Amino acid sequence: MRGPTLVALSISVGTVSWSGNTLALPIAMFFPLLWAKSPTRVVAAGVSAGYFLAASRGLPQGVANFYASDLWPGLLLWIAGSLAFVSVHTALWTERPGKGRALRYVAAAVLMAVPPFGIAGWAHPITAAGVLFPRWGWFGLGATAILLVIMTGRRWQIAVAVLGGLYVWSATTWTPSNVPNAWAGVDLELGENLGRGASLERHRGLIATVRQVADNGARVVVLPESALGFWTPTVEQYWQGELADRRVTVIAGATVVERTGYDNVLVAISREGARILYHERMPVPVSMWQPWLAWSGQSGGARAGFFTNPVSALGGRRIAPLICYEQLIVWPVLQSMLHRPDMIVAAGNGWWTSGTSIIAIQKASTTAWAWLFNLPLVTAFNT
Repeated sequence: MRGPTLVALSISVGTVSWSGNTLALPIAMFFPLLWAKSPTRVVAAGVSAGYFLAASRGLPQGVANFYASDLWPGLLLWIAGSLAFVSVHTALWTERPGKGRALRYVAAAVLMAVPPFGIAGWAHPITAAGVLFPRWGWFGLGATAILLVIMTGRRWQIAVAVLGGLYVWSATTWTPSNVPNAWAGVDLELGENLGRGASLERHRGLIATVRQVADNGARVVVLPESALGFWTPTVEQYWQGELADRRVTVIAGATVVERTGYDNVLVAISREGARILYHERMPVPVSMWQPWLAWSGQSGGARAGFFTNPVSALGGRRIAPLICYEQLIVWPVLQSMLHRPDMIVAAGNGWWTSGTSIIAIQKASTTAWAWLFNLPLVTAFNT
């Protein structure tokens, strides 16, 4: 194939597979085939850039919404975010087929799944494992990895045929992930006002929502990221007091201010007490996680835990929490799966994603992981 054709196909693959439809994720597995078919390193770079930029196409608009600016900052961040993916795949590309090429693709896939390159490891084709091999767990992950590797070799037609058969089987037998009994996730539409301001009226509104959901039988209610704003003793005591007459536990996002910055967390509140349930491992780079501030002796930005607290315990269940950006990358969910959780809880605050498919992609990714490991999934997003 000619270079322009391969680049055009990679753009199509990135656009369709990362549209927010879970069942479209397996299309991403054609990327390694296009990468391997590239006749030169320059074309391989173009194929990698086309796929990644198409998959992350909502970023410029999202950044513009977040900073209330024009598209230029978002376009610059969009291009900068692609550098890790493009650089890794360009550097590891080889025109020689065989085991060498296969091993090079394995290296690229692993590098884009773990830090530091994995910090920008969006749109990883391995996410399709949950659609192709639902309930297979680690065996399904391994089988998907094998298919991806075969895509880079001379027998790629076999991989394509197997992929097609698995896709048809999965699409016809698909069933949604179950929500655990007495658990409920609450989606809100409060825009950028969620978590901002400290008025009791805002908290009263959230508590009224929790009471309504609890009256319908829920015993654990999940609210979106940042729902509680700043986590202070006053907020903690107020929520505990308001829940004193209810046998319900609330899991909600909050911000803990520290001396050098802040921590994005999930807290658990009930009439018996309150505690921080989870510290986010990977906040959104640039807008939240700003490591260069510490390097220059400044304070600010969200703390990144990277490999801390992969699971949390609540009510006898082991929970794999994922906050916002963690739903777009690979290592947080796989690290959590190593600890054999009973369920996945995914929270996000996506008011800034208006006009994009970012939240739909987050939901598609977490749904695929829940299918792969046969785990119940509870989600809560603010838009």
